[in-house]
Amino acid sequence: MTGTGLSVDTMRRIDRWAGVPLCALSTILLKLWWRVRPKAPRPVRRVLFIELSEMGSTLLADPAMRKARDRLGAELYFVIFAQNADSLALAGTVPRGNVFRIRSGSLWHLVADVLAFLRWTRRNAIDAAVDLELFSRFSGLLTGWSGADRRVGYYRFHNEGLYRGDMLTHRVVYNPHIHIAKNFIALVEALLAETPTLPYSKTIIPDSELTIALPPPAAAARWKLRRRIQKLAPKFDADRMRLVLVNPHAGDMLPQRQWMPERFVALIRRLLAAHDDIFVLVTGAPGERAQAEHLVAQCASDRCVSFAGHSAISDLPVLYALAVVMVAGDSGPAHFAAASGLPTVVLFGPETPLLYRPLGNSIPIYAGLACSPCVSASNHRKSACEDNVCMRAIGVEQVFDSVTEVLAAPSRPRVDAARAEPG
Repeated sequence: MTGTGLSVDTMRRIDRWAGVPLCALSTILLKLWWRVRPKAPRPVRRVLFIELSEMGSTLLADPAMRKARDRLGAELYFVIFAQNADSLALAGTVPRGNVFRIRSGSLWHLVADVLAFLRWTRRNAIDAAVDLELFSRFSGLLTGWSGADRRVGYYRFHNEGLYRGDMLTHRVVYNPHIHIAKNFIALVEALLAETPTLPYSKTIIPDSELTIALPPPAAAARWKLRRRIQKLAPKFDADRMRLVLVNPHAGDMLPQRQWMPERFVALIRRLLAAHDDIFVLVTGAPGERAQAEHLVAQCASDRCVSFAGHSAISDLPVLYALAVVMVAGDSGPAHFAAASGLPTVVLFGPETPLLYRPLGNSIPIYAGLACSPCVSASNHRKSACEDNVCMRAIGVEQVFDSVTEVLAAPSRPRVDAARAEPG
């Protein structure tokens, strides 16, 4: 989760200490209610997807959502934390008006928005709720109380996974050996199953289903963003310089994903020294501006400028259309860039690219230590690690070589339409 509000650890504590008894109580109350007031399931026409805390997952879930829309002919709905909601607009698969935003700025906001969510699901007559979260009790409660006839999610069965009651109609086994996007598709396959199975989903999901492509930005949008970059970085000459993006911050949810700032500095210096035709933009959210500016100051070059806080999420596809390569940690921007078709070098440590590689044009770098990956569905994606050797094992030379290989390859089509003012 990003942005201000309740910290990640606070959310985890609430999910544990309040979530366990609430899931147990909800299981009893809902089972009694469903027994007293049984009803025939409606045809699936409105499907709600629940994914709260990570922006990158909204893109990884896109193939699953498109499958539900296309195979079921269903209208899609989504519930997400408010600070992550803009990420859904990038693919445009879920209509903006069908997105419910839950504020996490305080416990009171959380409670108020949950109550509003329960009214919202009834008003929209949700037929099926699909919980994309990995054993979150909070999302399990939202699924159980959604009012949907069909409730799909991951169930622990005989595993020692996190308890979150028994409120699902379609209990899917989470497979820790396949890409998370395939696990998301398995949830939709449960909805598509003609007969019940235990567990869901006993299907083969081919790699060919893991496709995603963000719509290309308009020439006018590219032109406007290029002008904004030139105002901030007068030394950037789009006619002779290639734009290289570096996104150093890997998010707050898992600090062990962070590559060392001094290594980003060393990488940028090496790239600038080796390629006199590149210009480096250091990107990031508004809350990461100070960190980005400090990093740029250490690079000490007029061909390296901080762009952190100067763009909205909606600007990202445009920015990626102007660039030739990006370096980023395992985070939301890496997923957005790769899905835009931009060659993206992604640094993995406590998570593995086998499960979380961005869909699209990504180049993962992963040391593969014996202790890695150290986060999983069964530990609430919280690592005990206090020394991320997995990230320190990734050297500057290794990342430099990957970026240089991209720069040496035939470049993507140049955005010549962005060089002239539209109209």
